[in-house]
Amino acid sequence: MLKRFFKFILKILVCLIILSVGFVFLYKWVPVPITPLMLIRGVENHQNGNKFGWKHDWVSLDKISKNMQLAVICSEDQNFLKHNGFDVEAIGKAFENNKKGKRIKGGSTISQQTAKNVFLWPERSWLRKGLEVYFTFLIESIWTKERIIEVYLNSIEMGPSIYGTEAAAVYWYNKPASKLSQYEAASIAAILPNPLKFKARPASNYIERRKTWIVRQMGYFGKLDYNKEDGK
Repeated sequence: MLKRFFKFILKILVCLIILSVGFVFLYKWVPVPITPLMLIRGVENHQNGNKFGWKHDWVSLDKISKNMQLAVICSEDQNFLKHNGFDVEAIGKAFENNKKGKRIKGGSTISQQTAKNVFLWPERSWLRKGLEVYFTFLIESIWTKERIIEVYLNSIEMGPSIYGTEAAAVYWYNKPASKLSQYEAASIAAILPNPLKFKARPASNYIERRKTWIVRQMGYFGKLDYNKEDGK
């Protein structure tokens, strides 16, 4: 009886692995139509008496301003083109900061955030973190860096019921993502730590300071070249 039970569990695990790998391969080429967070936020809005739904317009990477691409890399993960999904140094710094103070600082890379946004749920738990590591390994192995940033910029929450750069550009600046200026891109990138609390426009003093810092980092970073990515 016990042996049969373990065989059953093993079959389920194998099926889940095959299914997860299949979805990662599918999303290597196919636009991601919906994410778990979109559904969760939609249900929360409905429960609060608001309309169920969200704004999400997928566009290819060549229709997203290089300013926007560079702004999120400089804001969220400056080693994005160098690491294989995990920035060990940043994780170590985050761990030390969290031990010293009450404020929780994460060390998640853009790859990890993409894995979480597309395949998982936002709740903090060891199970979710473990699955995040698994999916990060998969997308770094199967996708290119360009595909990871493309999916990231089309899936991340960038305002109230706003997902992806195209919808965010229209919402905050009434223009397509391809037309975002350096400062406009930096202002959207600046709110990513908490897009439901912060506003890209009009920006608070805190967001203005973050925006100025991001623009400065963009200048230091230089030209964005995905052909320099390691291991691809």
